Amino acid sequence: MSVDIKTHLADLMRAALVSLAPDQADAPIVLERPRQASHGDFACNLALQLARTMKRDPRQLAQRLLPEIPPSPFVEKTEIAGAGFINFHLCRTAKLEVVRAVLERGGDFGRSAQGGRKKLLIEFVSANPTGPLHVGHGRGAAYGASLSNLLDYAGWDVTREYYVNDAGRQMDILAVSAWLRYLALHGTEIPFPPNAYQGDYIRHMATEMRRAHGAKYVRAASEILAATPGLPEACRADDEAAAQREAHLDALIACGKRLLGEDWNGVHDHALNEQLEDCRGDLEEFGVRFDVWFSEKSLFETGLVERCVERLRQAGHVYAQDGALWFRSSEFGDEKDRVVRRDNGLYTYFASDIAYHLNKYERGFDRIINIWGADHHGYVPRVKGAMRSLGLDPDRLDIALVQFAVLYRNGRKASMSTRSGEYVTLRTLRNEVGNDACRFFYIVRKSDQHLDFDLDLAKSQTNENPVYYIQYAHARVCSVLSQWNGDAARLAEADPDRLDNPRELAIAARLGEFPEIVETAAKELAPHLIAFYLKDLAAEFHSYYNAERILVEDAATRDARVMLAAAVRQVIRNGMAIIGVGCPQSM
Repeated sequence: MSVDIKTHLADLMRAALVSLAPDQADAPIVLERPRQASHGDFACNLALQLARTMKRDPRQLAQRLLPEIPPSPFVEKTEIAGAGFINFHLCRTAKLEVVRAVLERGGDFGRSAQGGRKKLLIEFVSANPTGPLHVGHGRGAAYGASLSNLLDYAGWDVTREYYVNDAGRQMDILAVSAWLRYLALHGTEIPFPPNAYQGDYIRHMATEMRRAHGAKYVRAASEILAATPGLPEACRADDEAAAQREAHLDALIACGKRLLGEDWNGVHDHALNEQLEDCRGDLEEFGVRFDVWFSEKSLFETGLVERCVERLRQAGHVYAQDGALWFRSSEFGDEKDRVVRRDNGLYTYFASDIAYHLNKYERGFDRIINIWGADHHGYVPRVKGAMRSLGLDPDRLDIALVQFAVLYRNGRKASMSTRSGEYVTLRTLRNEVGNDACRFFYIVRKSDQHLDFDLDLAKSQTNENPVYYIQYAHARVCSVLSQWNGDAARLAEADPDRLDNPRELAIAARLGEFPEIVETAAKELAPHLIAFYLKDLAAEFHSYYNAERILVEDAATRDARVMLAAAVRQVIRNGMAIIGVGCPQSM
């Protein structure tokens, strides 16, 4: 049975502390890997940590702790370094314990109890269902899915949620866009507004509407034209013309609602369902799945938005001005107060967002994570302020910002505007470079850093492509195991102590880092750290594979080396599963 070396060392330090200072027995024991190999395998800062409390020089305290550390068959020597660190140098057997541990735990190696199975909600993507997902949305999807996997692996009870903006003006614009294209299919030509939703997907939606409902939603062109103002001149781009275009669009929406009556809901729901199903299918093909699809409309149907604003008003955080209701968000760090109900009686998106977050709290989650585009950074203080004003703990809410990725093809930046119809869809990108490259390249940089997606690199089969490099390491191990032609029982009986090559010890050390990387990445909401780690592990293995024979003549050495290679394969699988990338057996 393998030994958790880090836990073992912590127990040794705890025993020394109890012996020297029983009143400090509950002090946390922190063990870290030194940056320089000459400083040992693990370092403990306990003496520095307790120096002030115990009123002693940290180095002197370390000198008193050192002899109290119980002997261990896994520790070759201990020494004091720097201002008072206690460094542990492990014997070779201890360094290789991780190899057996990896194979014993398999897919669970690296799993952590850090989250304590507390309930955690992650809301991500949540793109308006007004058009296909584009490559910018893809990064939020990849990051959110990888982070969800990571936090699950680190011991949290994770719920993945997509907030569906199925209420409000944008959905009305989508509905009227589809309706106008539908009317054109029936010979009713209405000038199509330049600020409506464009693109072939709108025409497809209209075709499907005609197929499903025939002429049910057709109305006379004369009725529509009589009820709406003419389009402003297309060449004008000033603010007044923009306002005229928006007024014209709103008039078309109002006209559609009046002429269609209850049938407007049919047009609206058809457009919503078409786009939502397209989005859901796209994400599922990308390996991104949600436990909950939460409807914004439900917040209004249950009256939660109205009750939420009234709760804020009663608490003195809302005031009336110019016929509207305003939330005092400036009192909570926002740059100005925000409208929650307009003078026409309609609630703002911010009002429904407050209600949505209240709903999240009321569902009993211990922790809530929102993944937003970086352009929403100004939204953070007002939402947290709203939670505080409702008497809720804003620290339970974390907001991770994601910079949109920019796709470069042939040195040119691609446009991604759903309103103009000129965008590169996530589906198009996936079809071109594959899901694995998409998932890896999207999270290979820290989420709040700008990302230029290098399409040529993502498609290349060279060592410069990190996805290919890691997958190739996995495939190489699969090839070795196939040639070895042994079984799991024989592998379990192999003796890792036969491994004495410096490269083998370096790989073992790298394998041992994986559980720590998982915990650090989970704590920092940083799945890119897993990607970095996997690149380093692959590099260690490729270097070893190119320098040494694994299937040597000596049976005991051969089995030990195969055991090490199998452990590398298992950790690659575990890490790639977290970031949602496959591991082919051959390449």
